[in-house]
Amino acid sequence: MQAIFFDLDGTLSDRNTAIRNWLVGHTERFRLPDTYGPRFLELDDFGYCPKSELIPQLVQELGLPHDPAELLADFSARAFAAPVPMPHAYAVLDGLRSRGVRLGIVTNGWVEAQTQTLRGLDLPRRVDDVVISGAVGFSKPDPRIYMLALERLGVEASGCWFVGDSPRNDVWGPQQVGMRAAFLQTGHALSGQKPDAVLRDLRDVPTLP
Repeated sequence: MQAIFFDLDGTLSDRNTAIRNWLVGHTERFRLPDTYGPRFLELDDFGYCPKSELIPQLVQELGLPHDPAELLADFSARAFAAPVPMPHAYAVLDGLRSRGVRLGIVTNGWVEAQTQTLRGLDLPRRVDDVVISGAVGFSKPDPRIYMLALERLGVEASGCWFVGDSPRNDVWGPQQVGMRAAFLQTGHALSGQKPDAVLRDLRDVPTLP
């Protein structure tokens, strides 16, 4: 094994918990109804729904008197201010590096938001490289982002694993360029994709062949 590449949200970062924690304060600050949080999580779709669409829809659905721009500004300012690591993330990363395995992170998202999460979790010093889609101009599952990640670490696809929770972005996508894919079941379910391994949690990563 030459290297392992990780997704960020839902893989190294427990985004679901971070959003739930933010929603507690968010609903209190704006005195939102009890139905707001569960509906937010449902529409959020593990982060795949743009909040610029989600929040106005929520305001309309629930008949809220709030300005969607104010609610959106609260999300932008606070939602990822206190990111939460996925269980066992630090131990797994540190253990792999001690074995000489090169590590990378490949994530979709805006540079500012993803950098806030990365720094909040102290991940940059634990890996060898980070590729953020907003910085490079193309996103998973575009083959170019995986090829760029491989090139930047100087490794071959056949000697690498990709670990993530998105069936399309973290399983199907990496496999198209010759990487093996390990699926972490924290988000969308598989829908025809065939990962090379299915993980119970991150502790299974060091056992990958």
